[in-house]
Amino acid sequence: MMDDAKYSPGLHVLADFHGCTALDDLGRIEAALVAAANAAGATVLECSFHHFGGAGGVTGVVLLAESHISIHTWPESGFAAIDIFMCGTAQPLKALQVLRDGLQPKREQITEVARSA
Repeated sequence: MMDDAKYSPGLHVLADFHGCTALDDLGRIEAALVAAANAAGATVLECSFHHFGGAGGVTGVVLLAESHISIHTWPESGFAAIDIFMCGTAQPLKALQVLRDGLQPKREQITEVARSA
């Protein structure tokens, strides 16, 4: 039997990125999220992204066999809200670093949550 006090099926990382540019570029954002998933060793199942038009933001999700990476952007304020949840052997902190490199926030707030079953 598994010790519930020590078992976590995955790590959930919430990232608030401030001071980013080009947050209205759907292609750039989708490529960054897919690259993040690949760097983490995750299996991409499907991608769904939407641009809100004009200088509006992007919302999107990369569905993974190990869970997901999602993003919501506000280009007018340089803000991106990112959600990374991965289980198994996937490494969400590697995904986070790829997103840092790609979106280049000037400031960030990161919250890590070990999910429990």
